[in-house]
Amino acid sequence: MRGFGDKPEIDYSEPAESAPDPGVLRRAIAASAIGNATEWFDYGIYAYGVSYISAAIFPGDTHQATLLALATFAVSFLVRPLGGFVWGPLGDRLGRKHVLAITIVLMAGATFCVGLVPSYAAIGLWAPAIMVVLRMVQGFSTGGEYGGAATFMAEYAPSRRRGFLGSFLEFGTLSGFSLGALLMLGFSMLLTDDQMGSWGWRLPFMVAAPLGLIGVYLRSRLEDTPVFRELEQSGDKEQGAVTQFKDLVGEYWAPVLRLGGLVVALNVVNYTLLTYMPTYLERTIGLSSNHALVVPIIGMLTMMVFLPFAGHISDRVGRKPMWWFSLIGLFIAGVPMFLLMGTNMVGAVIGFAVLGLLYVPQLSTISATFPAMFPTQVRYAGFAIAYNVSTSLFGGTAPAVNDWLVSLTGDHLVPAYYMMIACVIGAIALVKVPETARCPIGGTEIPGTPEAPPQLEYDVEPSTAS
Repeated sequence: MRGFGDKPEIDYSEPAESAPDPGVLRRAIAASAIGNATEWFDYGIYAYGVSYISAAIFPGDTHQATLLALATFAVSFLVRPLGGFVWGPLGDRLGRKHVLAITIVLMAGATFCVGLVPSYAAIGLWAPAIMVVLRMVQGFSTGGEYGGAATFMAEYAPSRRRGFLGSFLEFGTLSGFSLGALLMLGFSMLLTDDQMGSWGWRLPFMVAAPLGLIGVYLRSRLEDTPVFRELEQSGDKEQGAVTQFKDLVGEYWAPVLRLGGLVVALNVVNYTLLTYMPTYLERTIGLSSNHALVVPIIGMLTMMVFLPFAGHISDRVGRKPMWWFSLIGLFIAGVPMFLLMGTNMVGAVIGFAVLGLLYVPQLSTISATFPAMFPTQVRYAGFAIAYNVSTSLFGGTAPAVNDWLVSLTGDHLVPAYYMMIACVIGAIALVKVPETARCPIGGTEIPGTPEAPPQLEYDVEPSTAS
């Protein structure tokens, strides 16, 4: 395996990558990012409207209803592995494009329907029951959406620019989340508390329908990825789910476990900062509901500015140095920044922004790093299964676990400790992950390994088409 500082040798006997048409590449980026934006738009409005949703849909006092609402949020993550087991293998056999068209329709439809659920006062326990079902549909579809979108993006992007172009998938993540948060905050400022509690919180959920339609339109205009089409033509595509699972378990269990470990770090930090933070700042730190919403919005908008730069840097220096910087930085800064957030509004903004910027090197390189951990024939399935199992156990449950532990222990630094433990797990997994910056990801070997095509020099332009 080549070390980070080693100069890669280029085998000029191997065909170089063909540069995709810029218009097709832009549409591929947009088609990938819109699904991620729709997914996180749902998370944003649910997380930022949890106080209104809990009061309208769930029984019990304020604390009990909020805990039930957070638990229902976590339910969607419990079915994400099922979605990964279903959609991942289908994406490797039928193609990325077809599966992604189905998942975005299911995802946007479930989000839209959340806004139509009658209140607990109107239909009793049917209200939380319907909400749980819709969250399960959302989670099931998301189990295929994220892995597919990242794979779609990575397989369209040229190897030399995969980090930069892949960062726009996470730009879509924060755009969707910020849009949802801003809508919920805007309606809460325009409407009275009574209006928000009765019908205002439902309005942002309605926006999911047009987002889903735009996503379907963009994806319908594209062919499947060049890498997948090449695999189809070569006849190396997986022919059945049983064979595919055998290959994953027998040959690729190590990258499955490594990806799962990286996802523990990635998503414990992600869902603690982006999803749990409004509840934490309001209930634990004592900020007003509007201030508790403003703090993460400022942080996310700041993160969005730096995402493409971090992705570009990863194309130059590699993915692993970016991850090491992020994991170590978050481990060191976790407790000090949470202490700072507990001081006042200004401290909360600064503390969140620092943690968010330390998180950017992970976030910006997901779609460049994770798909490259598997060969083409099992990429969608390997990514979707490993990512969603780990996310369901450690990521989506982070808001409820943090809230429960803070209530149990009375220690306001619990979220920082949880993030630090997750970063240690991520660091252990990262040690054996191959460096794949500038590595082609086509073919049936794991990129970055001796058997796969070598890294490309960053500044050497390809002269022949593949």
